[in-house]
Amino acid sequence: MAASTAKLSNLSVGPQKVRLVADLIRGKDVAEALSILQFSTKRCARPLAKLVQSAVANADNKGGVNVDKLFIQTITVDGGKVNKRWRPRAMGRATPLIKRTSHISVTLEQR
Repeated sequence: MAASTAKLSNLSVGPQKVRLVADLIRGKDVAEALSILQFSTKRCARPLAKLVQSAVANADNKGGVNVDKLFIQTITVDGGKVNKRWRPRAMGRATPLIKRTSHISVTLEQR
């Protein structure tokens, strides 16, 4: 059976923060991963849960897959576009604001 994938681009959370949550669910069964994400307090947990559910739906649409036996084979978090802004500071100066984004890719496989 071929693996099922789903991708999320330009999530407005830094990749280092997303990797903390992605490490929690790597290698877990889908049901267990979704319950971990449901009770996580991190901001990126909800988009990650939706991404995992999308990958499950993609596997279901392919057919010939037992959805209950799916697990997260790989989850990768890469840096995306960086928005550069400026913040005014004292005495007419300005300091840069770096707003990072993330690209996330999930691959599910059947046990």
